[in-house]
Order: sequence, then structure tokens, then C-alpha cells
Amino acid sequence: MLPVPGFDLAQAHRYFAIESNNQTWDWLESDDRSAEKIAWAIHAAHASYFHWSQIGKPVHQLRAACLLANVYAAAGQGENAKRAGEEALQLCEACGVETQDWDWAFARDALARAVLAGGDRIQAESLRCEAAACGSAIADADDKRFFESWFVRWA
Repeated sequence: MLPVPGFDLAQAHRYFAIESNNQTWDWLESDDRSAEKIAWAIHAAHASYFHWSQIGKPVHQLRAACLLANVYAAAGQGENAKRAGEEALQLCEACGVETQDWDWAFARDALARAVLAGGDRIQAESLRCEAAACGSAIADADDKRFFESWFVRWA
């Protein structure tokens, strides 16, 4: 049997979930696509997903799935990206009232990027149009600006 840790486990999970998420988004917004950084980003995105799965709500898992879809898409791993993107959209529906308007926009955008990474430009453009419509419906101005700044970074 493992000893009881000398720290609050839930706080540790939350800390690492947030840190892994933020660092991975920083990478996504950078131009560094070296093999080493891609591998790091995939691990970091999975770490965020894992830690949220330990202490978060399903909406946190939804956001972690979006992150995974974006990372895999940026890495050119279309199948993995699409699987994560589809999970994110399913979780949008399952989370009900906890799903924010921007969650829908980011989930559709993540799936569009995933599908593009898999080579289907026509479906990607259709999903991108859906993401744009969801993005234009984001009520909070700061959330909308954040989505739009990400949305314009299209491959």
C-alpha cells in the first residue's frame, strides 16, 4: 500500500491539469514544430487530460479532448486528432448546461483541424464554417476575441 501523500492530491491534479494545458496551448500558438516539441506537446496534452479526468467535471474532459485534437492535428496525426475531436463534440452534447458557447466553437474548430490533418479538405471546410458560426455566437467579448485569435491560425 502506498503512503498517504504529504500534499493535497486534488490540488496537485488541478495544478498539473492547468499547467499542462497552458503550456500546450503556448506551444500550439508557437511556430516550433520540431519532432522533439511535437512529442512533448502530445505528452503534455495527455497529462492535462489525465489530471482533469481525476478531479474535473466532464466539461474539463471536453476541453482536454479539444486540446488533444488540436495537438494531434498540428502533429499531422489525423486519425488521433479526429478521434479526440469527435470525443470533444460528443462531450459538448453530453455536458448540457455546463457547456459554454465557446466550447462549441472550439470543439468544431478542433474537429475541422483534425479532419484537415487527415486529408479531407471538403469536410474540414464544412466544419470550419460551423465553427465560425458558433464563434460569432459567443456572447462574451473576451471569449470571442480569444476564439477569433485562434481561429485565424488556420493551416
